[in-house]
Amino acid sequence: MATETKRTHKITLIPGDGIGPEVSGAVVKILETAGAATGVSFDWHTYDAGADAFAKTGEYIPKALYESIEQNKVALKGPVTTPIGGGFASINVTLRKKFDLYSNFRPIKNLPGLKTNYPGVDLIIVRENTEDLYAGLELMIVPGVAQSLKIITEKGSTRISKFAFEYARKFGRKKIHAIHKANIMKVTDGLFLDCARKVAAGFPEITYAEHIVDNTCMQLVMNPYQYDVILTENLYGDILSDLCSAFVGGLGLVPGANLGVDCAIFEAVHGSAPDIAGKDMANPTALLQSAILMLRHIDEAETADLVQKALENVYAEGNTLTKDVGGTSGTKAFADAVVAAL
Repeated sequence: MATETKRTHKITLIPGDGIGPEVSGAVVKILETAGAATGVSFDWHTYDAGADAFAKTGEYIPKALYESIEQNKVALKGPVTTPIGGGFASINVTLRKKFDLYSNFRPIKNLPGLKTNYPGVDLIIVRENTEDLYAGLELMIVPGVAQSLKIITEKGSTRISKFAFEYARKFGRKKIHAIHKANIMKVTDGLFLDCARKVAAGFPEITYAEHIVDNTCMQLVMNPYQYDVILTENLYGDILSDLCSAFVGGLGLVPGANLGVDCAIFEAVHGSAPDIAGKDMANPTALLQSAILMLRHIDEAETADLVQKALENVYAEGNTLTKDVGGTSGTKAFADAVVAAL
């Protein structure tokens, strides 16, 4: 019955390294099971990136991977190791710049049954993803004096502001805070705020406010419920999204999406955890929730809802959770529980 109407999506899959292949395998299994129930199938185009790819091809990001993302427009990416120092560019930053994935989208929301110090958090972080200090324009002026250039453009600031306000309007979000340090960086962060204010003027039904980034960190810890959508530059957004993940249980639980005009990459935002790789200990929740965002992006809302409900049921029951969230189960058993809940 479903075979005649089945919709097939070509997805570039980057399993990653460390725990990447384990969590990616778990997520693929869950998606394919859910897809079988909703008439959706996936044509996975799998490529290595990072340390594993370098060992095999001499390239951290093989040319064939670039071509696959260009063709398929959508990628699901596990955690990838980038060597620290030594002139190696971050794999994540390189991919974002290559495909102009200007919006980093991170929803922060509690899972049922998981006790945290901040129950009922539901906020969105929208982070500019291509410029700021992450442009990577650094030089040694003279020995002992290094310089990093902070790039903020009207184009980049305007389009990320439009993304945040259009998302808020579409999904009924009521308030946006622009986060900045314009009291010190008056030109760069001043330009960012000027663009945000101009965009905000076109959305009168959404409350617009501005907070300085250091004060925001304090305010978040004291009362995260005052925030709805956080709009910010690249570096501040990186820091704030990690901070906010702690409200709901940590980086192992929160999804990430990198969205551009043509392409999108959905990824777990935690590390590759080589110390537990191959031990059936990793929690696939972050990558699974990223895959749910991917399903919504490719207009498969029914499948996304099915997976989300199954995931939440497993957490609500609490019988088959991984050790990082207080359970005793492994990666495979957790994935099997989500499949059973489907």
